[in-house]
Amino acid sequence: MPDAILPMPVSIRRKPGVFCAFSALLVGLAACTAPQPGAEFNDPYEATNRVVHGWNKGLDRAVLRPTGQVMTAAPVEVTQPVRNFADNVGLPGMVVNGILQGDIDSAATNTFRFLINSSIGVLGLFDPATAIGLPEDTTDFGATLAVWGVPEGAYLELPVLGPSTERDAAGRIVDFALDPLRRVGTPHQVEYGTAARVADIAITRGRFGETFDDVLYGSADSYAQARLAYLQNRRFELGEAPPEADAIDPFSPDLSLEGFE
Repeated sequence: MPDAILPMPVSIRRKPGVFCAFSALLVGLAACTAPQPGAEFNDPYEATNRVVHGWNKGLDRAVLRPTGQVMTAAPVEVTQPVRNFADNVGLPGMVVNGILQGDIDSAATNTFRFLINSSIGVLGLFDPATAIGLPEDTTDFGATLAVWGVPEGAYLELPVLGPSTERDAAGRIVDFALDPLRRVGTPHQVEYGTAARVADIAITRGRFGETFDDVLYGSADSYAQARLAYLQNRRFELGEAPPEADAIDPFSPDLSLEGFE
């Protein structure tokens, strides 16, 4: 852990249970170790990860892949508003993470984007913010932990969610716990937001079907291929890629492979 980190959110400090869990999480993350110098990955749980990967492939084959194919056949006039809405409900959490990272520009951009798309964009179904030069500045608590100096830790494959690391898995837990929509939204708003996010995963799976099929079904070792793709892309996103890779993003941001998206 770094010598100093940003102050813990007031909303956490005022809730003893959440505070204790959050503190324990950060203490545990302090023990995460980075790969040995020159190593591409740190995968001490490979045997278990491969079992989970096999289960995830079964889920993809039975549910995500066919659902994605159906979504691909749907008119863009139907699928794009769903994607816009899913992106919009995630913006408040990104604003919080921007603040925690000390990135005021990112927090401001996502705040204005949320306000514009939630009003002029009809609750986020449309995206006028991008048209006026306010694209989404995607971030999460895993990125916040990286800014705070927490190492990525070991590679993990999570059930349903797919490729991750110890740091990013912890980030997912905090993002879920601190999601502003869950705290201030009505039950119906939370349900709609969750449904839109799930639908967005299927839509994205369909949009990049050939790429994911190549990784999951067209490679000799789909586990190793997915691990390499995820780690290279995630490190590039966080500015942790090797210097020689800085000039070129090895994957489009849409192809992060998180949750087989």
